Amino acid sequence: MVVHILLFQFKEPHKQANMIQAKQMLENLLGAVPTLRSIDVGLNFSKEERAMDMSIITTFENRAGLEAYAVHPEHVKVVDFIKEVVEYTKVVDYEKE
Repeated sequence: MVVHILLFQFKEPHKQANMIQAKQMLENLLGAVPTLRSIDVGLNFSKEERAMDMSIITTFENRAGLEAYAVHPEHVKVVDFIKEVVEYTKVVDYEKE
Protein backbone atom coordinates (compact mmCIF):
# COMPACT_ATOMS: atom_id res chain seq x y z
CA MET A 1 0.00 0.00 0.00
CA VAL A 2 1.12 3.56 -0.74
CA VAL A 3 0.18 6.43 1.57
CA HIS A 4 0.13 9.97 0.14
CA ILE A 5 -0.11 12.83 2.67
CA LEU A 6 -0.46 16.51 1.81
CA LEU A 7 -0.54 19.58 4.04
CA PHE A 8 -1.96 22.86 2.73
CA GLN A 9 -1.58 26.50 3.73
CA PHE A 10 -4.39 28.55 2.19
CA LYS A 11 -4.32 32.16 1.01
CA GLU A 12 -6.48 34.99 2.29
CA PRO A 13 -9.12 36.25 1.45
CA HIS A 14 -11.96 33.71 1.55
CA LYS A 15 -9.67 31.24 3.29
CA GLN A 16 -12.39 29.39 5.21
CA ALA A 17 -14.74 29.13 2.21
CA ASN A 18 -11.93 27.87 -0.02
CA MET A 19 -10.92 25.29 2.57
CA ILE A 20 -14.49 23.96 2.77
CA GLN A 21 -14.78 23.84 -1.03
CA ALA A 22 -11.42 22.08 -1.41
CA LYS A 23 -12.41 19.53 1.26
CA GLN A 24 -15.64 18.71 -0.56
CA MET A 25 -13.91 18.48 -3.93
CA LEU A 26 -11.24 16.16 -2.52
CA GLU A 27 -13.77 13.91 -0.79
CA ASN A 28 -15.73 13.64 -4.04
CA LEU A 29 -12.70 11.97 -5.66
CA LEU A 30 -13.42 8.74 -3.77
CA GLY A 31 -15.34 6.64 -6.27
CA ALA A 32 -14.48 9.00 -9.14
CA VAL A 33 -10.81 7.97 -9.34
CA PRO A 34 -10.59 4.17 -9.56
CA THR A 35 -7.12 3.82 -8.01
CA LEU A 36 -7.96 5.91 -4.92
CA ARG A 37 -8.63 3.45 -2.07
CA SER A 38 -9.29 5.91 0.76
CA ILE A 39 -9.15 9.60 1.54
CA ASP A 40 -9.29 11.49 4.83
CA VAL A 41 -9.47 15.29 4.69
CA GLY A 42 -8.98 17.28 7.88
CA LEU A 43 -9.46 20.99 8.58
CA ASN A 44 -7.08 22.25 11.26
CA PHE A 45 -8.23 23.79 14.54
CA SER A 46 -4.78 24.29 16.10
CA LYS A 47 -3.71 27.88 16.71
CA GLU A 48 0.00 27.02 16.81
CA GLU A 49 2.23 29.13 14.58
CA ARG A 50 3.58 26.01 12.84
CA ALA A 51 0.09 24.67 12.04
CA MET A 52 -1.09 24.07 8.49
CA ASP A 53 -4.70 24.70 7.39
CA MET A 54 -5.70 21.33 5.92
CA SER A 55 -4.39 17.81 5.50
CA ILE A 56 -5.27 14.89 3.29
CA ILE A 57 -4.26 11.30 3.72
CA THR A 58 -4.91 9.06 0.73
CA THR A 59 -4.08 5.42 0.08
CA PHE A 60 -3.42 3.45 -3.09
CA GLU A 61 -2.58 -0.20 -3.77
CA ASN A 62 0.80 0.73 -5.26
CA ARG A 63 2.87 3.52 -6.79
CA ALA A 64 1.21 3.01 -10.16
CA GLY A 65 -2.13 3.78 -8.50
CA LEU A 66 -0.76 7.04 -7.09
CA GLU A 67 0.66 7.95 -10.50
CA ALA A 68 -2.70 7.26 -12.19
CA TYR A 69 -4.44 9.42 -9.56
CA ALA A 70 -2.06 12.31 -10.22
CA VAL A 71 -3.11 12.58 -13.87
CA HIS A 72 -6.76 11.54 -13.58
CA PRO A 73 -8.98 14.31 -15.06
CA GLU A 74 -11.17 14.61 -11.93
CA HIS A 75 -8.08 14.99 -9.72
CA VAL A 76 -6.56 17.53 -12.12
CA LYS A 77 -9.70 19.70 -11.75
CA VAL A 78 -9.22 19.73 -7.98
CA VAL A 79 -5.50 20.49 -8.34
CA ASP A 80 -6.29 23.43 -10.62
CA PHE A 81 -8.64 24.92 -8.00
CA ILE A 82 -6.21 24.30 -5.15
CA LYS A 83 -3.34 25.96 -7.02
CA GLU A 84 -5.41 29.15 -7.13
CA VAL A 85 -6.25 29.28 -3.42
CA VAL A 86 -3.22 27.75 -1.66
CA GLU A 87 0.02 29.50 -0.71
CA TYR A 88 2.03 26.28 -0.49
CA THR A 89 1.85 22.56 0.20
CA LYS A 90 4.00 19.87 1.77
CA VAL A 91 3.94 16.20 0.77
CA VAL A 92 4.99 12.84 2.16
CA ASP A 93 4.66 9.58 0.20
CA TYR A 94 5.60 6.21 1.64
CA GLU A 95 4.99 2.50 1.24
CA LYS A 96 3.29 0.59 4.03
CA GLU A 97 2.89 -3.15 4.41
